[in-house]
Amino acid sequence: MLDLHTHSLLSDGELLPAELVRRVEVLGYDYLAITDHAGPSNLAWVVQGVVAAAERLKGHMSCQIIPGVELTHLPPELIAPLAEQARELGAKWIVVHGETPVEPVRPGTNQAALEAPVDLLAHPGLLTPDQAALAAERGIALELSARGGHCLGNGRVAVLARQSGADLVVNSDAHAPKDLMTAELARSVALGAGLSEDEYRQVQKRARELAVQALERV
Repeated sequence: MLDLHTHSLLSDGELLPAELVRRVEVLGYDYLAITDHAGPSNLAWVVQGVVAAAERLKGHMSCQIIPGVELTHLPPELIAPLAEQARELGAKWIVVHGETPVEPVRPGTNQAALEAPVDLLAHPGLLTPDQAALAAERGIALELSARGGHCLGNGRVAVLARQSGADLVVNSDAHAPKDLMTAELARSVALGAGLSEDEYRQVQKRARELAVQALERV
């Protein structure tokens, strides 16, 4: 089990990173990305805090921690430079808050994210076929979200990912303990988006590969 999009109280989550990791450890997780919200005002503070938590907890938890960040509600032209800065600060998994049906994300965000050095476009419900093809070409994963509201675009994302060959990842976008996924919930999110059982197994296998690749980044 794994989740590549979660939040701690380093941004708008409810739990310290250590408690967040402990709670998913009990749920049987092998990998967890902590991807707190950041922009120009707090990028360095957030990434450095998540990196410090991951380094200090390493070896003490059975769940491996991937230090990351979610670039959120940015002007599209700032996504690439802030992604580069996040990588320099030590973020191993960079998420961009995509164009969801339920928040006023700037038009052009999905396109700018897919042209930037990032790893995941989160809940990109307003994705176009050309953008899905670009995600496949650039190796940027697309998210099926368990979060209320954001999940409204899951069906479209699943169809376009299937057509383009883009990677999919099932994530919680957890902000509180109640948001954390069990294995059964993750499966239900995937099947509810239209994936078959076999497709879901392949998605989870690929997500684990992406998690390992992220941890191996220098």
